[in-house]
Amino acid sequence: MPTTKSAKKRLRQNVARRARNRAGRSALKSQVRKVREALAGANGEAATTEFRLAAQKLDKAAARGVIHRNAAARLKSRLSAAVKAAQTNKKS
Repeated sequence: MPTTKSAKKRLRQNVARRARNRAGRSALKSQVRKVREALAGANGEAATTEFRLAAQKLDKAAARGVIHRNAAARLKSRLSAAVKAAQTNKKS
């Protein structure tokens, strides 16, 4: 347990930030899951709209440091490719 006043404050800050980061990461994972579920259900329109929301959340999480910017870019790229592939398969 922290002893000094500054260490106690730092612990409070760490607890609050951890809770905020966990909530953000959870919301992010939920949104990515919605995109994947829409793709699995062969629902192209829903997948596109869910992907837009997921891309926004990924960018915000990366900007805030919740996840690394390259991890956000990688996820966006993979999801985008999957959405495009699903749309081209649907048209064929």
